[in-house]
Amino acid sequence: QVHLIESGGGLVQSGGSLRLSCAASGRIFDSYAVSWFRQAPGKEREFVAGISGSDTTTHYADSVKGRFTATRDNANNAVYLQMSSLKPEDTAVYHCAAGFSQSDYVPEFGGEYSFWGQGTQVTVSS
Repeated sequence: QVHLIESGGGLVQSGGSLRLSCAASGRIFDSYAVSWFRQAPGKEREFVAGISGSDTTTHYADSVKGRFTATRDNANNAVYLQMSSLKPEDTAVYHCAAGFSQSDYVPEFGGEYSFWGQGTQVTVSS
């Protein structure tokens, strides 16, 4: 069992930065790929960024490449999402999710993740 808690969301102006954190509890955290998903009002949930359990592979949605960076600290059971050059279209609730994986594969499909956090709101004003 893995429990996830996100933090770090807030209100920021366009062009600004935020750093989201995902704190995890549970065993063998480095056996889990962890990804960030977001859902804006009236829109479907979408994959944003993810990092393999071994911390060797990252994967990003095209819409955030070059602006967002996913990192993890397995010693402290934490994953981070550094977001820069934020745009109003980045406004959404951001969730972290963990899925068991013994490879460097980072799934984009939410169904491959077993554990989800409650989410943190990110609002980017124009």
